[in-house]
Amino acid sequence: MGIYGELGKNPGVFRVLVSQLLARFPFGMLSIILLLHIQVSYGDYTSAGLVLATQSLGQAVSGPLSSRLMGRLGMRPVLSVTSVICAVLLVTIAFVHLPLFVVAGLALLVGLTTPPITPAVRTIYPKLVPSKQLAGLFSLDAAAQELIWVLGPVVAVFVTSQFGTTAGLCVAAGFMVFGGAWFILSKPVAQVKIPPSKRGFGAVLRYPTVIISTIVGFFFVASFAAIEAGIVAAFSSGEGAGHGSMESGIVLALFAGGSLVGGLLMGHRELRPTSLLLRILVVLAGTLACLVSLNIWWLGAVLFLGGLGTAPAFAAISSIVSSTVKFSETAEAYGWVGTGQLVGVATGSALAGIAIDVAGAHGAIVVSSILLGICAIVAATTLRWLPDLRGRAIESPPETGTITIPLN
Repeated sequence: MGIYGELGKNPGVFRVLVSQLLARFPFGMLSIILLLHIQVSYGDYTSAGLVLATQSLGQAVSGPLSSRLMGRLGMRPVLSVTSVICAVLLVTIAFVHLPLFVVAGLALLVGLTTPPITPAVRTIYPKLVPSKQLAGLFSLDAAAQELIWVLGPVVAVFVTSQFGTTAGLCVAAGFMVFGGAWFILSKPVAQVKIPPSKRGFGAVLRYPTVIISTIVGFFFVASFAAIEAGIVAAFSSGEGAGHGSMESGIVLALFAGGSLVGGLLMGHRELRPTSLLLRILVVLAGTLACLVSLNIWWLGAVLFLGGLGTAPAFAAISSIVSSTVKFSETAEAYGWVGTGQLVGVATGSALAGIAIDVAGAHGAIVVSSILLGICAIVAATTLRWLPDLRGRAIESPPETGTITIPLN
């Protein structure tokens, strides 16, 4: 645990960590808020699933593309323009009632203009701390990230239940603008320059670790979006909105608490090829246990235990990419990984919405379990490509390779 004290001795680390957390916080709110906003506006979850699907399509296109643009145009211009445009689109959806296909088009634009905060900050981290402290920083970031993916929906549900979905979308837009401005104006964002990649767009996908991290991240985060929607649905029927919101908030907060504890205790440990799989299996066990009962305390207990593997798994993904991809290509690599996660949020929420219409809250939990099962299979079948970082510092490979010149 002393590693976290050492991190604080590096100038600017905690400001970057907190500011990027606030800037990314809307990512954990938007799927639930859009799901509820469209369901209220158009009367069914399937319409909400359509809107979330178009948003995910936009994110799939924008993630690696905007990340690559940061190497050519700089971080600040790209982050500033996308943050403002995306926030304006969210406010438009909140206040203007339009035909469903128009809203779906706006959601597509929301995805296309999603600020590339994640690849930006993951690219900055190796320049803020010594390589021996990077695993600890990734672990702390992953633990804090759970405030986005798990606590974000709690805030979303509370705001929408108390003040309506329009207010919820405005709150998300506010986090995006003000949190983004704090992050964008920090010195490391101006000082760290991403050298333009010498290879063509998409060439970074030749790294097996980038493909693995993107696919694993997609299914991993999609499972969270699905179970969060299921928890909300479990306590929204038969009870008043406020009471149901309180119960679902307690359960999701316990899930986040387990992840925070797991991240701080285990996430900084040296990575083995099997580490990612083992951490995913911990989350899968907790999710499967949710099918036993929808009692609030049972759900809270098993999700707390399952959450112990969540932040360590995210930390493992970051370490895998940082240790195997050249620095000039890390922004685009994290762009693909971030796209996988953001699309996973929208996809998981969309699938969960359909499952809730068909089978209630249990349906969403089954969807979450299936997604995690696929995630574990991917991690298990790709062990040969994952790095063994025992006794090694997390450092990007050199930009130029070694050439052997024969003497004869």
